[in-house]
Formats: sequence, C-alpha cells, structure tokens
Amino acid sequence: MTADLDTLRGLAVAVGIGLLVGVERERRRAEDGHGVAGVRTFALIALAGALAERVGGIGIALAGGFVALAALAAYRGSRDADPGLTTEVAMLVVFLLGVLAMRELALAAGLGVGVALLLAAKSRVHRFVQRVLTDQELHDALLLAAAAAIVLPLLPDRSLDPWQVLNLRKLWLLAVLVMAINAAGHVALRAFGPRAGLLLAGLAGGFVSSTATIGGMGARARRLPALATASASGAIASNVSTIVQIGIVVAALAPGLLVPLAWPLLSAGAVVLAFAGVAAWTSRGADGHDGVLEGRAFEPRQVLLFVAVVAAVLVGSAAMLAWLGPAALEATLAVSGLADVHAATASAAQLAATGRIAPAQAVQGIVLALATNSAMKLGVAWATGGRGFALRLLPGIVAMVLVFAGVAWAVA
Repeated sequence: MTADLDTLRGLAVAVGIGLLVGVERERRRAEDGHGVAGVRTFALIALAGALAERVGGIGIALAGGFVALAALAAYRGSRDADPGLTTEVAMLVVFLLGVLAMRELALAAGLGVGVALLLAAKSRVHRFVQRVLTDQELHDALLLAAAAAIVLPLLPDRSLDPWQVLNLRKLWLLAVLVMAINAAGHVALRAFGPRAGLLLAGLAGGFVSSTATIGGMGARARRLPALATASASGAIASNVSTIVQIGIVVAALAPGLLVPLAWPLLSAGAVVLAFAGVAAWTSRGADGHDGVLEGRAFEPRQVLLFVAVVAAVLVGSAAMLAWLGPAALEATLAVSGLADVHAATASAAQLAATGRIAPAQAVQGIVLALATNSAMKLGVAWATGGRGFALRLLPGIVAMVLVFAGVAWAVA
C-alpha cells in the first residue's frame, strides 16, 4: 500500500511539473507566435519520464531517445522562426524531472518550480545580462567564482608558521569573503541605492566578518570617494554583529556571565546603530551620484592588502602570546582580540564557567579584547580606505568601546 501511494505521488508530481512548465511555454508561444510544445505536450513528456522509470533502464533509454529525437525534429522545423533551443532543452529537462519524481519527490518538485521560474524570467534575465551587467562586472563575477571554486580547494589546510596561526586556506577564505561582501554591496547599490544599500550590506556582512566588511567598505570608499560616508555607515553597522555574537558566545558557554554583560552589550549595540544611522542620514546626497553604480564589484589589490594586514596581525599576536605566556590572562585576551574578539570571549567565558577565574575578571578580559579588536578594525579601515575613511569610523567605534567598558564598570 505504501509503495502504491509513493508511485501515485511520483506520477502526480511528474504531471504537475509538466503542466507547470507547459503553461509557461504555452503563454510564451502565444506571445511570440511560434513554438513547438505546450501544456499537453509537456505534461505527457513528464508522464513518459515517470512511466519509463517504472519500466527500468531500457524504458528510460528508449523514451529518452524518443524525446531527444522529437526535440531535434522540433528544432529543425522551427529554427527559421525561432533559432533558440529553450523549448527543446526544456522538453529534455522535463522528461528527466519526470524520471526523478519517482525517486526523489521533493527534489524533483523543487527543481520543476525552479525551471518554470527560470523560463518565465526570460525578459528580465536577458535585460540584466545585456543591459545591466557590464563586462567588468561579469569579469569580477568570474574572478570570484575562480577564487572560491578553483584556488581555495587547492590550498593546503595546515599552518605554516611555528605558532600555528598562518593557514593559507583560511586566509584565502577570508579573501573570498571580502570579495563576496564587496559583490553583495555592489548588488545592494544597484537594488537600493548607495545610502540604504551599503547600510544593509554592512549589517549582513558583519555577521560573516565585521573586519572583512570594514575592509571591503574601505576599499569601496577609496575607489569611489562620493560613497565614503555611505560606506562608513555600512562599516559602522557591521559592528552590530560583533556585539550580537559576543552575547551568543557568552550565552552558550557561560550563561551566568550574561547577567553582568547584558546592559553593556545592549548599550554598545544601541550606540553603534545610532552612529550608523547618523552616517547613513548624512550620506543622503550619495543617492544622486548615478555614476557610482557602475564600476568594479571589488578591487583585487585591496583585498590582498587586507589579507596581508590580517596575516601580519595574526603572527604578531601569536608571537606576543608565546612571549607573555598564559599566566598573563588579561594581556593574552587583549592580544587575542586583535585577531578575533569572539575567540577571546569564548576563552574568558569558558574560564569563568569552570570557575578558574571570577566573572568580573572575565568581563574585564572581554572589554580589553573588544578594545584591541576595535583598534584592529580601525587599522584595517586606514589600510584599505585611507586616513579619511578611518576617521569617519573613529567616533562610532570609540563610542562603542567606551560605552561597553563604562556600563560594564558601572554594573560590576
């Protein structure tokens, strides 16, 4: 009974996919005045795929061959009026989805909807590729894909230095993240305009890496001075993720420590949001700069410079840790914060949870880690965006650290 029910579901999904794609092709045929297949044809092709799967390998081969020959004949008969191959390829895809529906129901259904959406988006996709997407943006997209899919897997996933901190794959992953954040910011610029787009990109990118987001925003500010203030708003907003993730780490490792940290975290987060909002408001004139919406999605040289700065800080902090030793807890946490404030927070929270240090000492260590990490971010802002960009970030980041430290001291 269960097997029969699964078969009926597969057949129903297969026919549904054929009808969905067939409706889209039928409408396209009515609009363009030419076409070789409509609702009934696509429904039957999907059903043929589902039945062929039940017959077995020979059935799939024979039915698939017939559909391929039918698609070829349809193309030969309509190529003068419609030189494209979309409908013919869609026939083969629908047949295969019919086969898949009998094996992977949910996957086939999802892919069927995706195929229908892709076919329906013809005019929008063509407009984006031909009129919106520039040659430079296409080049940058291919460069990002190569960096993520080709270079990253080839790099060794091991440390190369005596302190075990320089991992080429992790450093290159950071470079990929910076490029991706820049690309996301570029898309946000196109979609929402400079002011809102960069603010949203900064908020989202901060949850991947606040430091990387600041580096990306700095590179954009250097390349497009008209967007310096808007980029600064996104860079400041990325610090919201730093505050949120500190709270998450503490709640996971030492829930009791969250009590003395609750007000400092809330106060610092509010200050960051306020400064980001002010920066976004003062950059309202950037929306009038239509020319800034063109150009590169990211600058490779700036990305490599950012990664080099991070690598130098990692080596320097590791060397200092080795020199100071674990006994100097506060200094160790402060130096660790240069590379990753969340790692330093996790260390302090774990020590507090196990009773090795007092909660007050853990809070003090987290304050120091946040301060040094913020100094690191300002250094990255200077390296990627220049002195002016770093000065735009300085009030907001300093205020965040001071409010966090002041409220933590007051509630201690």
